[in-house]
Amino acid sequence: MAADDTDYARFSQPVASAQRAQRIVESRDLFRGESEILISHDGAIYRMKITRQGKLILNK
Repeated sequence: MAADDTDYARFSQPVASAQRAQRIVESRDLFRGESEILISHDGAIYRMKITRQGKLILNK
């Protein structure tokens, strides 16, 4: 078996075989060009911000 075949076999396996697949949401889709958004969760408002270093901060 060639190295390429081994890599293909390894990557073709399901990531979460026994669990439900996790949904990935792109931050650019959430922020839409802004650096800060508000998120309502369970009756509380949270503020998510992109820092100057490109990290995310979530505050209640």
